Amino acid sequence: MTKKFITKSALGTKNLGKKIAQDFCIQKGAIILGLKGDLGAGKTTFVQGVAHGLEISDKILSPTFVILKKFKIFKSENKFQNFFHIDCYRIENPKEILDLGFKEIILDPKNIVIIEWPEKIKTILPEHTMFLNFKFVNINTREIKI
Repeated sequence: MTKKFITKSALGTKNLGKKIAQDFCIQKGAIILGLKGDLGAGKTTFVQGVAHGLEISDKILSPTFVILKKFKIFKSENKFQNFFHIDCYRIENPKEILDLGFKEIILDPKNIVIIEWPEKIKTILPEHTMFLNFKFVNINTREIKI
């Protein structure tokens, strides 16, 4: 079943990410989210909201050039310990991400993994990956389908 959300500002997109992060504590196993959408569609803004919901105080920027960033989760009531933000925009071959320990990351039940541009590595994503589609509607408005 597809759920559709409309956000009217960057803050609204962040708040949606924060709300979704609150639902993570009821999930079993590693959580893998794939964020699809054009540049400027709100993917990184959403990730910032998720990080805020997980009480991560580090500044969240798109890891386009480093590809992968890892953050510790200290939220006491959360069973997850690590948050990975992966940006596959520059990936040419899905095997490139494997060199960064991707298989181990997605198999660890203590990890939350959010991947921007997941279509670049779709052949190696697990079946339980949840995809969110981001659409730029106008300067402030985004449509997000889960």
